Parts: sequence; structure tokens; C-alpha cells
Amino acid sequence: MTDAKLHDPPSTANPYRLLLVHAHPDDEVTTTGITMARAARDGAAVTLVTCTLGEEGEIVVDELKHLAADRDGGLGEYRIGELSAALAELGVQDHLRLGGDGKYRDSGMTTDENGRVLPADVLHDDCFWRADLREAATDLVPVIRDRRPHVLITYDDYGNYGHPDHIQAHRVAMYAAQLAAVGAYRPDLGEPWRIRRILWSTMSETWLREGLRQLRAAGDTEAWGGMDPEGPMPPMVRPDDQIAITVQDPELVPNKLAAFRAHATQISFDSPFFAMADLFPQAWATEWFVYAGGEAPPHGADDVFAGLARD
Repeated sequence: MTDAKLHDPPSTANPYRLLLVHAHPDDEVTTTGITMARAARDGAAVTLVTCTLGEEGEIVVDELKHLAADRDGGLGEYRIGELSAALAELGVQDHLRLGGDGKYRDSGMTTDENGRVLPADVLHDDCFWRADLREAATDLVPVIRDRRPHVLITYDDYGNYGHPDHIQAHRVAMYAAQLAAVGAYRPDLGEPWRIRRILWSTMSETWLREGLRQLRAAGDTEAWGGMDPEGPMPPMVRPDDQIAITVQDPELVPNKLAAFRAHATQISFDSPFFAMADLFPQAWATEWFVYAGGEAPPHGADDVFAGLARD
């Protein structure tokens, strides 16, 4: 485990509570690793719900390629271990799989000739993309009612970049947040709870353009698909005036990097993201969020709980 900047959380009788809904193991680190680690460090109760085990993930480690879905299988179970190790680096202990381990299978994805992400050509019957929305949301309702989060973080309605499981995670989280607040809906699943604030993870247009400029200036013309720093941006990127909260904590970068490394079957440090981050180190320390519902944060907020009463 990394020599982290985490410490024992301060004693508080009424901590903030944060719930994150992600599609696959490793997604939690990419856009929310700093946010999770800082919340945990500062004494908040942090709960992660992962919707699938990531069985269709591309394995980047040769000696583990036999775990792939089209070979021996077992990748999903292996990735649970990776996820546990990653969360330990972030200081997060409360982790659940939606509906229980393996109920919803990774749907996989493909891309068209323009690089647009689409559902896989062959879908398993139990894949998350095909899940009944109300059933999947109902699996999340008791978690919301039991953990009583002040803040929910998930993806935008396009799943940030179009992966079907990310889109479905968005749908499930947003629907479950509504259902959990209705006392007449499944009272057997606990007392109703209305989440105070809902946020969607995103990426800053200013940051991405600057990172691309630095990559191109360093002679890398291919990373990020050769994207033009002055050209159109992908759907996961938002103009700065749409970003409600910017979380930045350089002290927790070692934790985020260690959490990435824990997902060894999936993460290659030769990827374009890491190439950009090496040239533009603010990338490691910064995460951005769009306000999506509930109590709006104050202007220029730098914490997901900014402006919220504890209970």
C-alpha cells in the first residue's frame, strides 16, 4: 500500500455521507478517485456501488489474458480483488455490487468507423444494458435508504463517453434517487430518504485543451485519437461555465495513482490519459462535477458537500 496522505478520520457524530454509482471496477478511480479519498480522509462516510464486475474488460497483462470472457473466464471475480485493493488505497471500505456479485454482467462495447461507442454486437441476456430499469433501480433503493447519502455522484445521461453500462448506471442511479424518496414505494426497503445533491462527473474543456496542446507540443500527434486541441470536444467534456464543483487535492495524487495500479488487468500507464497527465500534472489532482439536482452548490465550490447541512 502506498505511503498515503490519508489518516484516521476525525471523530464526528454527524459525518457527511457520499454515495457513488459506477459501472465497472476501475471507473471509480478515473473521475472520482481524488474526491473519494478526500471525503474519506476528512471523515465522511463513503459508499461505492459498482454495477457490474467488468467481465468484458480488455486485459492488458499477458499472463492474465486467460481470464478473458472468450477464454477461461473468471475476470469478474479477479477484478473484485483489484477493486478492493484500489479502494484500500483511497481509504474507502464500504463497497457493494448492485444486486449482489454478478447479478448484472458487463455489457461490453464496440465502436463505429467514427469512433463512436456502441453496445457490443453480441449481448448476454443478463448484461446490465438489458436489465429492467425498475428492477435495477430497486436494487439500489435500500442502499440509499440505509446509507442516507447527502451527495450522489454518477455519470451524465450519455454515460460520459457512451458506454452502454455507463448510460445504464446513470439511469439506474437517477431513478433510484427518486424512488428512494417516495415513502409509498416499497416501504419494506427502509425509510424514505431524499438525497440532498446529485452530481455528474465530467472533464474540464479548458484542462483538456491545454493538455492536448502540451502533448502536441511535445511531439505526440496520436494520443487521444489525434484530437485537435482547437477542435470539437467529446461529449464527456464540459465548458467551464457548466462545471459546478472542482475538487483538487495534490496531496492525494499518490493514492489515486496507487489505486490505478491496483487495477492491473485494465490499466496501462502507456495510455494517452497518463501521457497527458505526465505533461500536465494538475490532471492527477483535479476532478470536476456538473450539478444535476437537489441543493445547488455555492459558486466556485471546491468540495462536493459545500453548502450542505450535515443532516
